[in-house]
Amino acid sequence: MTAASPSRRRAAPWGRERAAIPCCPPAHRETITVVVAGDQELGRARVAALIRGARGLEVAGEAATAEEAAGIRAEVALLYARAPGAVAATRVLAGGEPKVLVLGEREEIGGYARAVLRAGAAGLLPRDTPPARVLSAIRAVAAGDVVLARAVVEALTESPLDEAPGPGVLTRREAEVIALVARALSNEDIAAYLWISEATVKTHLNRVMAKLGLSSRAHVVAYAYDRGLVRPSP
Repeated sequence: MTAASPSRRRAAPWGRERAAIPCCPPAHRETITVVVAGDQELGRARVAALIRGARGLEVAGEAATAEEAAGIRAEVALLYARAPGAVAATRVLAGGEPKVLVLGEREEIGGYARAVLRAGAAGLLPRDTPPARVLSAIRAVAAGDVVLARAVVEALTESPLDEAPGPGVLTRREAEVIALVARALSNEDIAAYLWISEATVKTHLNRVMAKLGLSSRAHVVAYAYDRGLVRPSP
């Protein structure tokens, strides 16, 4: 019998040793809980099915009314609603813990966007938004960001309600920061755009909220559009 070569004799135990090393455990992922609310059962079920199939997201429950949804503990409330009840439903849900993401009819959302933001919505998208975009929006609002469809931004910038605040109310940098917040940029994106630290962005945002008596990022967005601080894109 031919003796095994030295290289083969060394290879066998090395292979056994590697096989004995336990595989590293998968990285822990936090699960974002979502309650899906809406009076249209079919649409609600479709959105819930989309969320159930996504990694890192969990459907905490489904509800036909905002009042029912408010009783379900979740980080995000996805509201599948038409214009007549969208604002009132948002107000009910935003009064609790979840961040509210509204999916509305494309032809309607521009008309009630301002009222929905004032009611506390953290996001507003048309119902025909691609599934991947809806899922990323859920993750974004859960992280504290605001998500707005381009059509919503365009509608809001075209019709500010009031003049911009006078000198001394906001500094130039504070006005820049909230204008970028209103365009749905994250703190990280704003920091990169203005060449400042993310901590500085948070400081400016907190000062703005304290000066203006605003309680959420969504209210900052509504204020920025109301006062004409966001200019239409060229």
